[in-house]
Amino acid sequence: METPSDHAYPSHWEADVVLRDGGTARIRPITTDDAERLVSFYEQVSDESKYYRFFAPYPRLSDKDVHRFTHHDYVDRVGLAVTVGGEFIATVRYDRIDERGMPASAPADEAEVAFLVQDAHQGRGVASALLEHIAAVARERGIRRFAAEVLPANNKMIKVFRDAGYTQKRSFEDGSVHLTLDLEPTVESLAVQRGREQRAEARSVQRLLTPRSVAVVGTGRAPGGVGRTVLANLRAGGFTGLMYAVNHAFAPDLREIDGVPAFRSVAEIGVPIDLAVLAIPAERVPEAVAECGEHGVQGLVVVSAGYAETGAEGRERQRELVRQARSYGMRIIGPNAFGLINTADAVRLNASLAPAPPGQGRIGLFTQSGAIGIALLSGLHRRGAGLSSFISAGNRADVSGNDFLQYWYDDPDTDVVLLYLESIGNPRKFTRLARRTAAVKPVVVVKGARHSGSAPPGHAVPVSRIPDATVSALLRQAGVIRVDTVTELVDAGVLLASQPLPAGPRVAILGNSESLGLLTYDACLAEGLDPLRPRDLTTSATPADFHAALAAALSDPAADAVVVTAIPRVGETGTSDPAGDTLAAALRGAAASGPAKPVMVVHVEIGGLAEALAVVENTAAGAGSGDDHASAGAGPGPGDAGTPRPGDPGTLGWIPAYPAAERAVRALAEAVTYARWRRQAAEPGRGPTHTEYAEYPEHPEDDDIDEAGAAKLIDGLLGAAPEPRSVPLAPTDAHALLARYGISVRPTLPAPGPDEAAVAAASLGYPVALKTTAPHLRHRADLGGVRLDLADEAQLRLAYRELTENLGAPAELRPVVQAMAPRGVDTVVRAALDAGAGAVLSFGLAGAASELLGDLAHRLVPATDRDAAELIRSIRAAPLLFGWRGSATVDTPALEDLLLRVSRLVDNHPEIVSVDLEPVVVATRGLSVLGASVRLAPPPARDDLGPRRLPSY
Repeated sequence: METPSDHAYPSHWEADVVLRDGGTARIRPITTDDAERLVSFYEQVSDESKYYRFFAPYPRLSDKDVHRFTHHDYVDRVGLAVTVGGEFIATVRYDRIDERGMPASAPADEAEVAFLVQDAHQGRGVASALLEHIAAVARERGIRRFAAEVLPANNKMIKVFRDAGYTQKRSFEDGSVHLTLDLEPTVESLAVQRGREQRAEARSVQRLLTPRSVAVVGTGRAPGGVGRTVLANLRAGGFTGLMYAVNHAFAPDLREIDGVPAFRSVAEIGVPIDLAVLAIPAERVPEAVAECGEHGVQGLVVVSAGYAETGAEGRERQRELVRQARSYGMRIIGPNAFGLINTADAVRLNASLAPAPPGQGRIGLFTQSGAIGIALLSGLHRRGAGLSSFISAGNRADVSGNDFLQYWYDDPDTDVVLLYLESIGNPRKFTRLARRTAAVKPVVVVKGARHSGSAPPGHAVPVSRIPDATVSALLRQAGVIRVDTVTELVDAGVLLASQPLPAGPRVAILGNSESLGLLTYDACLAEGLDPLRPRDLTTSATPADFHAALAAALSDPAADAVVVTAIPRVGETGTSDPAGDTLAAALRGAAASGPAKPVMVVHVEIGGLAEALAVVENTAAGAGSGDDHASAGAGPGPGDAGTPRPGDPGTLGWIPAYPAAERAVRALAEAVTYARWRRQAAEPGRGPTHTEYAEYPEHPEDDDIDEAGAAKLIDGLLGAAPEPRSVPLAPTDAHALLARYGISVRPTLPAPGPDEAAVAAASLGYPVALKTTAPHLRHRADLGGVRLDLADEAQLRLAYRELTENLGAPAELRPVVQAMAPRGVDTVVRAALDAGAGAVLSFGLAGAASELLGDLAHRLVPATDRDAAELIRSIRAAPLLFGWRGSATVDTPALEDLLLRVSRLVDNHPEIVSVDLEPVVVATRGLSVLGASVRLAPPPARDDLGPRRLPSY
């Protein structure tokens, strides 16, 4: 007879997941307390589904069945359930079996698996999510294969197994389909998982942005107040769906507020509600969430404050809010949110505190701050930029910037993504999503709280300890345009939304002010662009002159972009002509008729010019008739047929205007850098074979990499450690681990005395080097702690005597002897695990360049061959590697290979928290690793690996 499990309840198997339709559900282990839930669940399953599960009519579960299905040892017998509102909607279980199909224990590595999904929830992707999680559980418990028996008519279940991407075998035996799945993740299974994740999370955001009905819970009885303001903004924005005002304090006979139907509760409304805005005190939110969940509300915008931003008590209140909402399958914007906006004509949703919604456009905007959101909305509006959608997520306890990146990735109405972030909850996932999105449309980020060393109040996220400059380099590796200020975010956004990407860095400059042209020229040089000589049209230039000059510049094959500079025109009478309408029309006409190149205007005190340049006029016959137009802008989307876009045939396009040359050129430089990255991203470099990064072709030179041997060595070293904390490896262990990845460290022998030094040198062979390994002298040749090219024993003994006389006793210096390496450039290669950014690969020159000047370059792990090449070339001292002042060019291909090996090592083995190779002497042919240290620790939790799951609370 089975007994309750003696194993601890595996709480780490609990997970919230987003299903195919955008709703959420919870996956957790089944326990002995679930008997009633299991029986109730089974009663709601159709006879057909029961037949598919048990291969025979099975109307009810016996007491023995209930006991068996609720008692597990969490090793050989495991059951998981999917719950919504605390009730089961699906179950899965596996039983470990031997080669004869009989119950077994480890080391048997096969298990029989079976699913059952309530009919009402079939088609939501429940079984697919369950398969991901039960497979991860099985791998954790040493199970490598699943076996399943499925009736031929059960096409849905067969499809779940077939589409999972695992290696599988199928056969037909005794009237059923026998399936065997190899649970080792594959490139295909990971691609399937990531694709499902993207579609589900994008759908969950779409449900929030496109509600058919909105209830504002907490609408005040008197004008004013947050709830009444949100309701007024919904009405003023022209929301196309149904609106309802809800307040439990309404009089029983009150029927409407400001023309909107009024109710005392969500339950009284009596029709489905897609989105609820909660504008009530935090202590009343749980009651409102429960009512919304029980009546089928799909999503919440919680503008209420009083959560994690207030301290520990508020943080726990925020956790409970997320747990409660997810238990009903709802997602949350907030709490402490400013709201969300969707400008699409079919929705026109302004569920926010913004009194006037932005104009319709092609920019998606996400912020974590209401105040910054207001500033960005105002700045974009003044510059003539419209939005497709806007979200200010407040504490972003649930829905985050990652979710909106999933949505905007293939949103046809969004060409440019702007993000204001104060924290990044899942940095690895963010960079993965940003890299994928940036390959098809620009992603521009400004990050607040860069130097505070802590997360903003209300944001429960890992804190990165790497410098902000490193964060910037890592974001750029992912194709993200990183800017420093909100002003620069707007500057870059309006350029990218209105103009095509530049084909290169060559910039034509023209205008009616020689001085302003020279300032622009200097700014281009400072930003690394290649400006052509400015063309001065003189202060008497007319709009027609500007038109002709711009048309000529756009037609010039030597120019990739054009910057127009303008000051008020001075006529023959000496008076100025401040009107900008005619100049704007001339410039827009020239831009619309010329080749597709970015055009921007720098102007000084020309009234109305910026406003006139921001107007997009469609002059084509039949404009707005519904025909799609191809965009010449930065984004890939087909565009909104009813909204003219810059670059569409027959349009007089929007040209961004800037009040200073430096701002315009900085935005252009970012566009040039991004365009170059995007061209390179079209042909990704070779990367690791790790299946997490299926988008990279495999790196072929891996015959000498022993991943399994390294894993076994790491397990042994960690298991022998007295405490499960960070463990520095002894040199011999570090060298042995590195050797598993083809990284050879030159042998070093201890030399506690001159005689031992002579013996060591004789075994290594002359010439040798004598070094101290004391921490205060390590790698400090300038202090005399390193003696090189010792050709014989006499020189060695002399060097040993001088070393100990000048610097201290041997016990303090810890001398070692090492065979001399070929002459070259001393470099340093490092990899370290950062809590906020993941694994980071770093490179620089050894010594003062990296230690004093901070001249190090960084890339996220895993690195491609292109990343490795760029890493070497991006440090300021890189010319020393490439023949500076007649020196020999070193073997950079060998260095790139070393970087890729270190990247693979730390990526394949998350127990490795740091690797430090110093110095790495790179010669004209080959390289020598002279010193190495490795530190291990129990592997940290990785939010971006394993089955899909939402961040836990």
